[in-house]
Amino acid sequence: MDTATAPVADPIATTQSYTRLQAAAEKLGLDIYGGFHPTPAEMRRSPGITQPQHAAPGVPHGTLILLGTAPSFWPQFRSSPEAQDGAADPVDRWSRRVITALAEAWQAIPAFPFTGPPYAPFVRWALATGRCFTSPSQMLVHDRYGMMISFRGALYLTTHLDLPPPPRAEAPCLSCDTQPCLTACPVAALNDGGPYDLAACHDHLDSPAGASCLSAGCLARRACPLSAGADRLPAQSAHHMRYFHIK
Repeated sequence: MDTATAPVADPIATTQSYTRLQAAAEKLGLDIYGGFHPTPAEMRRSPGITQPQHAAPGVPHGTLILLGTAPSFWPQFRSSPEAQDGAADPVDRWSRRVITALAEAWQAIPAFPFTGPPYAPFVRWALATGRCFTSPSQMLVHDRYGMMISFRGALYLTTHLDLPPPPRAEAPCLSCDTQPCLTACPVAALNDGGPYDLAACHDHLDSPAGASCLSAGCLARRACPLSAGADRLPAQSAHHMRYFHIK
C-alpha cells in the first residue's frame, strides 16, 4: 500500500480497550456493569447524549458503558471531600465529579441516573448489555452483583470498543429453584411479576421491625444468591436505604 495514501489510525481508538477502561474504573472504586453498541435510534431515545452527525441510521455506532460501585467503592468514597463536607447528595456529587473526569480522560460523554427529568434510561441500557436481567420480583439482577446494583453513571464513547461476551446466556433466575427474592420481604412488598408495593415497604421501614433493612439493606436484595458477589458493606447499604426512605 502506498504510504502516502494509507489511512491514518484513530489515535483514540487505538489506545482504548475494555481492559484499560476496566482498570481505570477499578482505581476509582467503580466497576463496569456491562456495555453495548447502541444504534443512533437508541441514542435518540437517550436524554443527555447526542450521537455524531455522521452516524448512519440503524447502524451501531460507538460504545455505551455502564458504571456502578465496586467492592472497593465505600472506603474510597468515605475519604472523599463529598463524604465529609456535610452537603446533600454526597454519593451523587462524588459520582458526577469522578465519572466526568473519567469521561474527559477517555473523550467520552458522561450520563447519570440522577439527573433529570428527562432521565437517562439506565434500566433499558442495563438490559441491553446482556449482563442484567429482570428478576421475578421485577428488580434487576446482575450476573456478578445480584440485586446489589448501584449504577453511578455511564460513558458513551464514539469509538467502537470490543466488549467481552456476557458470562451468562440466560437469566440466573431461571435456574434459581428457591427464588428467595419473592419470600424474603417481611411485608410481601415484592410479588412475582409485580407490582412493587412501595407504601408497604416504607411503612415497614418506619416500624421497629424495619431496622434491619435500614441498617444493612433490603432483605429481598440480600437474599439473592448472587448478591454475595457484591461484597457490599452494610454501611453502604444503610446510606442508600436512608436516601431511599427520605420523606
